[in-house]
Formats: sequence, C-alpha cells, structure tokens
Amino acid sequence: MASLGILLLHLLFFHLLLPASHEVYIAYNTSSGPVPNKLNVHLVPHTHDDIGWLKTVDEYYVGANNSIQVAAVELILNTVVSALQEDPNRKFVYVEQGYFQRWWRDQSTAKQGVVKELVEAGRLEFINGGWCMHDEATTHYIDMIDQTTFGNRFIKQQFGKSPRIGWQIDPFGHSSVQAYLLGAELGFDALYFARIDYQDMSNRMNETLLEFVWQGSRSLGSSAQIFTGVLFGGYGPPPGFDFDTDGVDIPIQDDPLLFDYNVKDRVDAFVKAAQDQAKHYRTNHIMFTMGEDFTYQNAWSWYREMDRFIHYVNLDERINVFYSTPSAYTDAKYAANETWPLKTADFFPYADDADSYWTGYFTSRPALKGYVRMLSGYYLVARQLEFLVGRKFSGPNTDSLGEALATLQHHDAVSGTEKQHVADDYAKRLAIGAAEAAEVVNSALTCLVSLNSTSKCMTSVKTFEQCPLLNISYCPPSESFHSSNETLVVIVYNPIGWSRTDFIRIPTNAQQVVVTDAEGKVVPSQILPLDNVTEELRNFYVQANLGVTSGSSPHSWLIFKVSVPPFGFNTYFISKATEVSASNSSVEIPSGNGTVLVGSGDLKLTFSIETGLLTRMTNNQTGVDILMQQSYLWYDGYYNNGEQASGAYIFRPDGVTPTPVARKVPLIIWRGPLLDEVHQQFNPWVYQVTRVYKDMGHTETEFQIGPIPIGDGIGKEVITRMTTGILNNATFYTDSNGRDFLKRVKNHRSDWNLTVTQPIAGNYYPINLGIYIKDTDIEFSILVDRPVGGSSIKDGQLELMLHRRLLHDDGRGVGEALNETVCVGLDCRGLTVRGKYFTSINLANEGSRWRRSVGQKIYSPLQLAFAKQDTRESWQSSHSSSFQAMAPGYTLPENVALITLQDLDDKSVLLRLAHLFEVDEDEELSTMASVNLQNLFADQKIRSATELSLSANQEKSSMREPLKWKIENDNSNSNIPVRGGPFDPTKLVVELGPMEIRTFLISFE
Repeated sequence: MASLGILLLHLLFFHLLLPASHEVYIAYNTSSGPVPNKLNVHLVPHTHDDIGWLKTVDEYYVGANNSIQVAAVELILNTVVSALQEDPNRKFVYVEQGYFQRWWRDQSTAKQGVVKELVEAGRLEFINGGWCMHDEATTHYIDMIDQTTFGNRFIKQQFGKSPRIGWQIDPFGHSSVQAYLLGAELGFDALYFARIDYQDMSNRMNETLLEFVWQGSRSLGSSAQIFTGVLFGGYGPPPGFDFDTDGVDIPIQDDPLLFDYNVKDRVDAFVKAAQDQAKHYRTNHIMFTMGEDFTYQNAWSWYREMDRFIHYVNLDERINVFYSTPSAYTDAKYAANETWPLKTADFFPYADDADSYWTGYFTSRPALKGYVRMLSGYYLVARQLEFLVGRKFSGPNTDSLGEALATLQHHDAVSGTEKQHVADDYAKRLAIGAAEAAEVVNSALTCLVSLNSTSKCMTSVKTFEQCPLLNISYCPPSESFHSSNETLVVIVYNPIGWSRTDFIRIPTNAQQVVVTDAEGKVVPSQILPLDNVTEELRNFYVQANLGVTSGSSPHSWLIFKVSVPPFGFNTYFISKATEVSASNSSVEIPSGNGTVLVGSGDLKLTFSIETGLLTRMTNNQTGVDILMQQSYLWYDGYYNNGEQASGAYIFRPDGVTPTPVARKVPLIIWRGPLLDEVHQQFNPWVYQVTRVYKDMGHTETEFQIGPIPIGDGIGKEVITRMTTGILNNATFYTDSNGRDFLKRVKNHRSDWNLTVTQPIAGNYYPINLGIYIKDTDIEFSILVDRPVGGSSIKDGQLELMLHRRLLHDDGRGVGEALNETVCVGLDCRGLTVRGKYFTSINLANEGSRWRRSVGQKIYSPLQLAFAKQDTRESWQSSHSSSFQAMAPGYTLPENVALITLQDLDDKSVLLRLAHLFEVDEDEELSTMASVNLQNLFADQKIRSATELSLSANQEKSSMREPLKWKIENDNSNSNIPVRGGPFDPTKLVVELGPMEIRTFLISFE
C-alpha cells in the first residue's frame, strides 16, 4: 500500500507541473497559404474511387459486399461535404463523375446549394472531370473524349466551372494522346499521375525531372504542350501519414495529459518527409496527396489530423504547410518562373520492378475488349440516327449505352483487370444499353424509310431486326425468310462521311438466292458453306449470351457487294432465285508438294501445300512481293511460388521462345467470284479463316481461339506472329489510342537508359488501331478490331497477343487468376474469342492511307438492319430505298472523319470533326482540310454554329489562354503546327490541320 501511495503522489505532482492552458479547447490555425523563401507543402485531400474493380459500381457506391473491400462512395461524399463546412480553409478534390452525379441526384435542394457554395469558393474542386478515370492503353480516343464530355458538361451546367487539371493517378502507363488531346486540348493547365516505369522513376528522381512539359503530338507541337508532374511515391500520403479510420499510422497527440504526447516527434517526421521529397523537385513547392483508394468514408479522421499538422508544423516554422489543390499547386509552379525539361512520346510500357511489366492487360479479357469496341462504333451510329429523326425525351434513347461505355473506359474495366463478377456486371450494363440503342436504331430507320415521314418522325412501328451475333452466324431474319417465300430487305447504313463499297456477309438456309439493288439489278453474290467450327461456336454461345437455343444452323454464308452513300443508307433485297442466283464456291483441298496461290485479284497469297502455312504475299497493284510466314504460338505464363507470376496485369512469359501451336496445318480453300477463303485448323482450339476479296488490296483474317487448355496446370498467352524479310532495324510503330503512330525501338527508351530484364514483355506496347514495320523499300501493316498487345521481337516480325488464360494471380490487387469461363447450365468451358485482324503490304511510306481509311471502316462498320416483305416492289411502294443526310454529291474529305453527331437535351446538336492524318504522314492528305457544315445537312438549315472546347463545356473563344511554360533548350518555334483558321459562323466552313479535332454546337431553323 505504501508504494501505491507514493505512485499517486508522483502522478499528482506531475499533473501540477502541466500548463493549465492545455486543458482547454485548442483552436487549430489552418489559415496559412504559400510563403516565399520557405518550403511550401500543399496538402491535397482526395479519394480515388474506382468505377468498379473488386466490387461492382453499385456495390462501391452503397457500400455492399464489404467482405471484399470496405468501400462506400456515398459515405465519402456525405462526410467530406460535412467536414468542409466546419472549417473554411479545408479543401477537397474529386474526380469520378459517374459517382458524383448519382450522389448529386439524391441530395436536397439545400444540400445542393451548400455544395455549389463550396465549389464556387474553390474548396471543392473537380479535377479531370470525366465519368471515370479512363485507362490510357486500351481505350480509343473517341471513347476517351465521350466519357470526358459526359462529366465536363455536367460540371459546367451545374456549377459553371471547367476543370483545369488532369489527374490520371492510377492508370498503368500514360499515352501521348492523354497529354495533348485529353489534356492540353481540353484547356487543362497541368496533368498529374503516379505510375511510371521504376527505372524511369529512379532516373527522374536522381536528375530532378519529376516535373516537365509534355509535348505529346508531333503534329500539334508546342501548341499542345502541358505541364506534367509525377507524384512522389504513388498517389497516397507520405509513409506514416495515412489517417484513414482503419489506418495504423500514429496521430498527433497534443494533450499533455496523455502519456503518448508526441507533437515534436510527429512534426519532426512530417518535416523530414517534406524535405526528403523536396530534394527531387524544382522550386520550393511540393505536393502531399492526402488520400488513397476509397478514403474519407470518415472524412473527420483525415481533417482532424491535417488540421493539427498544419497548426503545429507552421508553429515550428521550418517549413510551411497548408490546404491546397492541384490547381493552386500548378499556379505556384508557374509563378516560380522556372525552366522545365521537355518530354515527347509516351510512358509505355510500365513496370514496377524488374520482372513485372504491366503489358498483359493490353490483351486481358479480349471478348470484353471486343464488345466495348464494337459498341463504341454502334453508339456513334445510334446517335447519328437519333439526330436524324429527333431525340426522344420519353422512351428509348442512347443515354444508357453512352453511360455504360463511359463506365467501361475506367482503368480497371476495359483494361480487363477487374474481378470476374465485376466483368459480368460491366457486360450486363453494355447489353442493357445496347438493347435500348437498338430500339433507337430500329425506330429511326423505320422513320427514315417511310415515304410519308416528316423530317422529325417521332412515332414509329417496330419494323427492323438487327443481328449482334452475326459473327457467329446467328441472324434469325436472314435464316428464315426463305421458308415463307418472302423477300429479305437489308438496310445498309454507312456512318462514315465518305461513299463506301464493301462486302456484306449473312447466314442463310436458302439454297438458291438472288440479291438485287433498289433498281432491280442483280448484285454479284457468292455462297459459302458454314463451317463446323462456327456451327459449334454458335450453338454454345447463342445460348450462353441470349439464354435461348440457336435452332438448326444455317447452311451457308451469303456474301454480296454493296455501295453506300456517305452518312446514309441503301437497300438490298434477297429472295429465292428463279433464274440467276448467287454463285456457289468451289472447294479445293491441296495435296502433295509445292505451293498453291489464293486470290483472284491483284492481291495474292501463296501457301505451302506440304505445311499448309502462308509463304508469300504479293500485291500486283503496288508491285510489292514479300516472303511471309504466319503462325500461332503461345508463351507459358510464368509461375514459381513466391515470385512474380503472369496475370491480369502482368505479362511474364516463362522463357523467351514461345511454343508453336502447329507446324503443319490442314489446308482447305474455297474459291468464288467475290473472294477466296483459306480455312486452317491449327489445333482443336485455334482456327483461322483468311479472306482475299477480289477488289480489295488487303487480307481479312478471322481467328477463333479457345478454350485454351489448362489441363497441364500451365497458363497460356496466345499470339499470332507474321515473319517477313523486312529489315526494320529493331524499329516498329504502334498507335496511341487509335490516333498518332509512335516510333518504338526494341530494348530502348528515348529519354532514359533501359536495363533489359524482360526481353519479351518489356517490348510489348498497346495497340488500338494498328502496328507496322518498314525498311527502305517495303511497309507491312496490321490493323486490329479491338485492343491488343503487340511487338516486333525480331527484325521482320510482328506479333499480336490475341488471348490469355492464366492460373495464378499476379499480386496487384485483383486477387483472382485470369481464368475466364463461360457456362451453359453445368457445361462450363474456357472462354473462346473470335476476332479479326487485317494486313497490307505497301511501298515504303505509302501505307498510311490504307491504315487511316481502313482503320476508320473497322471502327465504324456498315450497320445492317433486316425486314421481310412480300416482294421488292411492294416494299418500294411504301418505303424509300436510299437516303443521304449530306447534300447531293457532297462527301467529307478523305482525311476527315465525323466522330460525333449527337442530339442534346436542349435540342442543340453536338458535332465533332477529326483530321485523320499526322503531319508528313501522307504527301497529299497530311494537309489542311476544309468542311462545309451546311453541306453535311441537306434537309436542315443551320441557324447558328459555335465552336466549343473538345469536351464541349465552354466556348472556344472564351477558353483561358494556356499557361506558357519556359522550356530548356526550347526550339519549339522551329516547327510551327498547322491548325485550321478561326471559325466564321457566317460562312460555316471548318478548317482542320493534321491531327486537329474541332467541336461545334449547332442549332437548326
């Protein structure tokens, strides 16, 4: 008892020594701002809210399924707004409009008023401002623009603000298109991100190069530069300063009554973290990103600690710290009048250590990637047709598909790096949106073909059917018309602004059919038998996708040639033949030795009879003749317990030599007047059809891969490889988001010295449009129908990764192996993917015209709609057989594409035009182009036209002047970009320079 008494006396004595002032409320001073001649630390409170990843979009928003991840975006926004109201100095930045707009709709008028005040005061700032934080490797530039527009226009309409800052903190590598198009061209003053290659990061830290001016476009040059910063150590707070409720970092304990009083220790740690970071940045301003994935579900836990740090660190006086935003940080950097290094090209590929190249996701989930790309083109068609007949404000419209596509641009969506149940949810959203858009298309076409329709037809009867599973031969109207002696009516719509000739391919059960045009002239056509591989795929996947059995398979494919006006349609009629009918194809199964020639036009392919493989490609029109081999191979996915595995993100092959799928292949050739087809069954799970059309100078190859076998316990990454004799000197070219082509050099980076650790994965790049190689004489190009990864590992070679199936997680957070399966009842199989790629050979430096024109056609294929009628004559008695929205005889220039035509809610129209060529890419087409807007709309008189920013959130004339940064060794004036002149709304003529995109708001009389 005596010892206890002594202890109590000591405690009492200690208490008497404590200052009385510490027993009352402390008013923390958070009112500081930047000060000169001191290290200024900008605290930027933020959260990174994935639009789906480990949980679905809905699960993340409401906080469901927290056994996977504790995350509720609704709570984040609720508590942040409340916490901001408690202190006028607190700030917060937010990105994902896909969540914010949903939250906004649920708020009372009073709460919305509070938020508007916060935004107006600059305390709640929207950065990036898109629907999501989009991926930069597997997204198409049109989708990137669309999803950004979704968010930016909402922010302008509700708050009168335009985002100033690009905030791409989590995507796994960064594209040049992001820098100049989704950065500078949006009017952004700066772009910040976190992920760059670990070797590049080390070099930039050592050389003080973490901030720079990025010039992403060779064509737009210095006119599209943007200040860019790489965040320090990721996008979270410095180690030791995570204040989330589930964090383990030590808070400031400033009550001396506590035994753990630690103000000095915590201030010292904070100052050291700031000083350590400042060593790697220029000027006396640095940024602490105070937030992480789905943080601020209890915003007070963060702001309470940041208030204390601001108060005590500033009392310490060694450095200065304050609440800030990336905009304020950028302004401080600009005011410093520093000179900055210049960066060109891009930041691919990305690796976070020696064996971890994030190049697998370029191909992961290839079926989902293909679905996104297909529906992106369909969304363009649906919006065009919606405009032509007038947008409906009740009933079906295109918004659902637009929102779904915007969601899928997220960097854990189209990238293929989400959990399986999330991928299923994404596909469901796309399917729902596509179904509603299909109603819009059917309704619009019904209106447009009606002879007595008005220019704005608002009511219609469903007449047409579409066939989204046409690629696997499922098209009920074309399969069944013959049974009732009806005529199949085929509407062929062309969304491109050029006249177009192409080939249509539909399944049929009719034995003898004839195709006629609107004038009754017989259209050349060809019948090809349906192969067993397609029949089996159809039977399984129709039921898997639609929940219905596919019925008996059609006997044949019917192929016929169509000609369609720009931005319009023509009608074709298919009926039972009485005299002239479609030509049957003849089959040839070569045997023996030697070679066999395929192709009845200028393009010829030569195959070895002994191996069944391609040996030569010849184009008599261009005079190019090269040896060429094509094969399929696979890389084993690396796995060794405890080491880096190949997975959804990471491509790590087990060795550098892939395994051939087959060295000899059975060869079946079908010949006809329109095309020749070569069928090759490489093994039970790789099948290919190569088509050589008589009137086309390129090949079309349709591949089918899967289910990839895993019975040996090894994951596989399947490639196709083309081998030529081209001496490309380790150099190849890949596109950036379907836009510019960038030069790639094997085992080389343009602005830092690469140590090669993964010679295959480290040379893979994302491909959205195409890849090519060339030497002094010849150019060989491949175009794709979806995002893939690809490379040129050896001179003369190009390879594309088309499918991946892996058995181990790669440790980057998703927590699942990339092992996609599809089930019909209890019958579960590994995913089979069917897609296309296209090849062409040209003389050196003459392939760009083919890549740009055919690439546009791949993105915007002809849209088919089907109906049935007694006869062609009876259809034409009450329906129009052709339509063209443009003025008669008018067509867009060959180097210009119409990439947006959309009716808006206020009855105005959004229009975007894009120049398709880079500077010096083509002697004739890399030049100024002009478009007469009135000629685009033959039946409507333009009342007014106003040029807007790229994301259509502000008038071009009212945009802030971009900040002009001083650049080291600046020679930007030596290459002045060619841009179109100012738009005159009285003349309605738009000029576009190479790679320029211009956006307009149009109203009609």
